[in-house]
Amino acid sequence: MFRIRRIYDDHIPANKQAIAQIQTILREQFSGLAAEDIDKLPQQLSNPLKYRFRSILFIAEGRTHSVRGFALLHLAADLQFCYLDFISAALKRTGGGIGSALYEKVREAAASAGAIGLFFECLPDDPRLCRDPAILKQNASRLRFYERYGACPIADTAYETPVKEGDDCPPYLVFDDLGSKKPLPRQKAKTIVKAILERKYGQLCSPAYVKMVVDSFRDDPVRQRPAKYLKKAVPEVPPVSNHGLKIALLVNDKHEIHHIHERGYVESPIRIATILKELRPTNLFEEKKPQTFAEDHIYAIHNHGYVNYFKKVCQNLAPGKSMYPYVFPIRNAARPPKELSVRAGYYCIDTFTPLNRNAFLAAKRAVDCALSGADCLLAGYRFAYALVRPPGHHAEKDVFGGFCYFNSNAIAANYLTKHGRVAILDLDYHHGNGQQNIFYDRCDVLTISIHGHPSFAYPYFSGFAEEKGEGEGLDCNINYPLPESVDGERYRQTLEKALRRIKKFAPEFLVVALGLDPAKGDPTGTWILGPGDFEKNGHLIGNLGLPTLVVQEGGYKVRSIGINARRFFNGLWHGFQEHFNR
Repeated sequence: MFRIRRIYDDHIPANKQAIAQIQTILREQFSGLAAEDIDKLPQQLSNPLKYRFRSILFIAEGRTHSVRGFALLHLAADLQFCYLDFISAALKRTGGGIGSALYEKVREAAASAGAIGLFFECLPDDPRLCRDPAILKQNASRLRFYERYGACPIADTAYETPVKEGDDCPPYLVFDDLGSKKPLPRQKAKTIVKAILERKYGQLCSPAYVKMVVDSFRDDPVRQRPAKYLKKAVPEVPPVSNHGLKIALLVNDKHEIHHIHERGYVESPIRIATILKELRPTNLFEEKKPQTFAEDHIYAIHNHGYVNYFKKVCQNLAPGKSMYPYVFPIRNAARPPKELSVRAGYYCIDTFTPLNRNAFLAAKRAVDCALSGADCLLAGYRFAYALVRPPGHHAEKDVFGGFCYFNSNAIAANYLTKHGRVAILDLDYHHGNGQQNIFYDRCDVLTISIHGHPSFAYPYFSGFAEEKGEGEGLDCNINYPLPESVDGERYRQTLEKALRRIKKFAPEFLVVALGLDPAKGDPTGTWILGPGDFEKNGHLIGNLGLPTLVVQEGGYKVRSIGINARRFFNGLWHGFQEHFNR
């Protein structure tokens, strides 16, 4: 068993390991390849301007993250064509459908990028061009494989003329029209061939050689050799599936046990069901079962006394009973109240966040989802979405409130800091006081919050612009408090400021605390963002091109929350595509 995934860069450990394995395959399978051509692979992915191609790398990966095969595709967006540089299985890994799966993924990527076709080289099956019978047999097998997709060599040109006289096995140039059946105009072909020879072989091919090959394209439209090995080619392009990438979706499968039936309690299970109803038909997501993580990750962020209290009080409550904090003493760290019901106020910041028997279990599972999403990023996913309740961004080191018990996004961000710097972007209508409190003196996590001004919006006592962090964390906490009336355009102006600050910080990962309560009509907010605004916001964030974990926070207008979530992720996806295709 294997899966196909795309490698965008070598910024995370899983990708570095995969690229190292690909370089080993290149050394083993392509003995004539220069060392510098193997070593430059990471730069090809990250520096398209230098190589004049946007490089797209797919791997076939086993369960133990072993690379069983790969394909390296180059997109020339300026000329609207794709060039397949390498496609290969690992040594002793041929068969098993690896080559077919990779080639079909390559075709999907080329079609989604708007390419007029896919070009690549294949060694000849003509004994006049290749003297070794064993190699001829292998070449014929490869050409037979490509004929299944309607890809055949371009005929009657000088492309297969050796660069050095006497060289054996000069390659054919093969063209795959991706099932369009559109003819390839001569002038377009000449422009593309010139680009291939200059960009791929600039150090080997002299200007005179390039001109000779380009001038040899005389047929208009260009002709291809008829299928030689198959009676009927298969030209249909498989359905395009977004470059083979999905957003990993982690749903809190225990969220429904935390159901508060009191009238007016807006943090209800229907929020998750409504979002899922809109997301599942999009084909953007791959649902994954959350793993179970040790509580050590929670203790790394939250005060031990608070966590132990929360667990104990929930275990002792009768099923169906909720307990609300009602006494809020000035905290004395040495002498907290003894009674569990009274001590709730010692650990809480409001009167409307209840404790019940299942609150701990649901909050712990939300943390599992966020950490599982973080692991998906480390495994190579570009996006992960932890669709959870209860939310978490109001939970500080040692207090709960605002429907939040554990700060899932902060726990996941802390987990990711083992692999690089992290930025948290809180888009909830209410201030992300939890992550501000948790990371206030740290410089490895940038915390940014766009929210209603604390003069009128919960939690009221934090979220001011002058709160910038302290010690090593100075200037690593950014607040953008906004007025009561905010429309989509005003919001985006602030979001663009926040994104510029994130770019300056240059994190390896982005965590988005996704509040959908800036929406028009949300019962807890005063802003008027519509579905189109959420899509534009997602587009701006996706355009950063960062591995991104989205953790669900607020949003309580059931009629629009699902649509707004769908539009946000649609924008996130297309913004990301734009970033990597420009």
